Amino acid sequence: MDFIQRTIDLAMQNVEEGGRPFACLITKENEIIAEAGNQVAQTHDPTAHAEMVAIRAASQKLGTEHFIGCNFYILAHPCPMCLAAMYYCSPEKVVFITTRDDYSKFYVDDRRYFTLQSFYDEIGKPWQERSMPMVYEGRAAGIEVYKRWQEINKPHQ
Repeated sequence: MDFIQRTIDLAMQNVEEGGRPFACLITKENEIIAEAGNQVAQTHDPTAHAEMVAIRAASQKLGTEHFIGCNFYILAHPCPMCLAAMYYCSPEKVVFITTRDDYSKFYVDDRRYFTLQSFYDEIGKPWQERSMPMVYEGRAAGIEVYKRWQEINKPHQ
């Protein structure tokens, strides 16, 4: 199967159904484990990017958060949210079909605290310098949660 063409077809189908122009396939051993179009417009869920929807489906099917032996096929270079999610599930590779430069004259999705052009730079800034206001209110009790987790999950010796 031509996974790149399937990704393009899935994105086109999503557009025809009122969705946004993005799609993701996750494959393992040359089989599709999960596929999704971007569902943000349909669900009003800002996290329902194609990659996120496909990751959720694949993790249920695979029974793990570790995508060893899996490949991603995505229509566009991933946003920081999807990129981070892919880092967490650790696929073998990610294949993207278009760049932001390729599609920016046809599709723009700038938001309150970032533009698609500045998104990656914004994420890399120290939290004190980000456009989105962030406030640190540390509490010692918060660390106790992690200490308890470590007590419960530390390796037996």
